[in-house]
Amino acid sequence: MSIEVGSKLQGKVTGITHFGAFVELPGGTTGLVHISEVADNYVKDINEFLKVGDQVEVKVMSIEKDGKIGLSIKKAKENAASARPAPSRGGFNKNRKGPNRGGNNHSTALSFEDKMNKFLKDSEDRLTTLKRSTESKRGGRGGRRG
Repeated sequence: MSIEVGSKLQGKVTGITHFGAFVELPGGTTGLVHISEVADNYVKDINEFLKVGDQVEVKVMSIEKDGKIGLSIKKAKENAASARPAPSRGGFNKNRKGPNRGGNNHSTALSFEDKMNKFLKDSEDRLTTLKRSTESKRGGRGGRRG
């Protein structure tokens, strides 16, 4: 099977780095799935989504002149989802006013709230760690004495 831009292939994860995962394609060639192309949401640690040996469906996004192959798991799933009929979202009424036009789900709001709370907690933890490390390195006024 020839590898062409836009084609979907099955591959095996052969390596994981902080910036993405290497996937072995049919024919023994290897391509890279960048961390931003693993899932629809933000991926902080790729190890939460993939591990070496996983079989994944990928879409070929680019083939460079030097032989590098850019892959996407996210786009492979999007195309599969768009092939299915779209779920009904209720009647969309563009004349209706307000933020909840068209029968908006509250599960999305809860999901967003959870994400926001997690983000705030992570930010506070990072700031606390940063303050501790900088205060201990400071000399002069306000420094610890003992």
